[in-house]
Amino acid sequence: AILVGVDRIFTVDEARTIRAELQPSIDVFLGQRADFAELRRSLERETPTALGGVAELKALEARLELFLSTLRDRGIQVKGIAPLLLDFPAMLDGPTVLLCWLEGEPDLRWYHPLELGIMGRRRL
Repeated sequence: AILVGVDRIFTVDEARTIRAELQPSIDVFLGQRADFAELRRSLERETPTALGGVAELKALEARLELFLSTLRDRGIQVKGIAPLLLDFPAMLDGPTVLLCWLEGEPDLRWYHPLELGIMGRRRL
């Protein structure tokens, strides 16, 4: 069954493999996210930073959005960026659920029903 807002259904193994393969790109994203926050704050306060100025901020913003778009294009749902929260639609013994990965977790170990969100997370 095709669900509204679900572009792809992952198996648990597929989602775990893809999430692990994404780790180097996630690490880059996290560094760029920190640079973006620092540079934005520096520009707001008009304090110089080695990170640059408005042009560098715009470039960082574009790189961050490109990464997030790449995730979405692969059928991965981005639910948050600070912390990074990714959901992978999957079928577990019947109903469609979201396999849920939160920044800092070593691998994909959680899921939740579509309608419950992160508060309804349960161990796989």
